[in-house]
Amino acid sequence: MEPDVCSAKGCRAPATWALGWNNPRIHTPDRRKVWLACDEHQESLAAFLSARGFLQETAPHDGTLQPR
Repeated sequence: MEPDVCSAKGCRAPATWALGWNNPRIHTPDRRKVWLACDEHQESLAAFLSARGFLQETAPHDGTLQPR
């Protein structure tokens, strides 16, 4: 089984962070989408989501933060 990889475009590094987000215009408040990030891309992906008001939580990627 291959490790989960970073969601940044073109990155194939193992994911170490999980970023839970939702778009309140199209998702219900309890809905969570999850992007995975490596250490290098965690800040840029979080900044992208935060600038749009989408970021809900950031946690180490240990499998506990799941899409819902």
